Amino acid sequence: MRLEDLLLRQSGVVGRDQAVACGVSARAMRGRLARGLVAEVHPGVYRSSTHPPDDMQRVWAASLWGGARGVVDGPAAAFWYGVLDRIPAGSPVGVTVPHAVRRRVPDGVRLRRRDLGPRDLARVRGVAVTGLALTALETAVTSPDGVSFLDRVLQRRLPFAELYAAYCRSLGSPGMSRARFLLEEVADRADSRAERRLIGLLRRAGIDGFERAVPFGRWTIDLAFPRHRVAIEFDGWAFHSGPDRFQNDRTKGNALVASGWTVLRFTWRDLTGQPDDVVAQIRGAVARADAGRR
Repeated sequence: MRLEDLLLRQSGVVGRDQAVACGVSARAMRGRLARGLVAEVHPGVYRSSTHPPDDMQRVWAASLWGGARGVVDGPAAAFWYGVLDRIPAGSPVGVTVPHAVRRRVPDGVRLRRRDLGPRDLARVRGVAVTGLALTALETAVTSPDGVSFLDRVLQRRLPFAELYAAYCRSLGSPGMSRARFLLEEVADRADSRAERRLIGLLRRAGIDGFERAVPFGRWTIDLAFPRHRVAIEFDGWAFHSGPDRFQNDRTKGNALVASGWTVLRFTWRDLTGQPDDVVAQIRGAVARADAGRR
């Protein structure tokens, strides 16, 4: 492979050994460095001057520095999976190596020594990274809102059982005490947290007339305005959102609509990210129901 093609594939980053394999000697690389054609970002890792620095480059550079036994971890791995939009500003790229590996750590890299099993290792687009479940846990404990982050990851692709299994394999590791709290929040308290938050929003907005856990046929409505036939259902918490629950929720929703109810569905992100819109939608549905009865 030509060096130029490799640079293009690796976001403008190349390792010394890779360059030699492409027919560019170590001496030639030193010449390119002297002429400003490349810059050494980590020992033995070079960035082409024609490729502006970005997070993709940072991951490639750390991965190449880590070598055959290095694994990108934490928020950088989450970015590589696509579950984070960017690596947090000022955050180094985490690299895990086995205990036996001894390396001098360069600027911009956070090194962690541990021995990971096959279930906690993956290769994504040419880069060795921690498995998605371990990546999600270790990123969540660094996030200002780790519960919402875990929920997004669970909804996109990751079964809760895999997340919990990764936690069990990592017991005693740094951050796992907080990870346990986050898992409990996601798994055990999700619906009640959403319910409490919505009730608080409604009360602060001066809206009353709602009831919790209203029976309807063989189902229960999460929150309802029975007099106005407005039903509110909570969506999104992935641990509770398997195929059976998804189908049951849709069947219940169709039955409510067929009986003349207005059904509003909200996610945790709705309640935390756009609470005013949630309140406005509920207020509007109740007002339209009042108008329709006149």
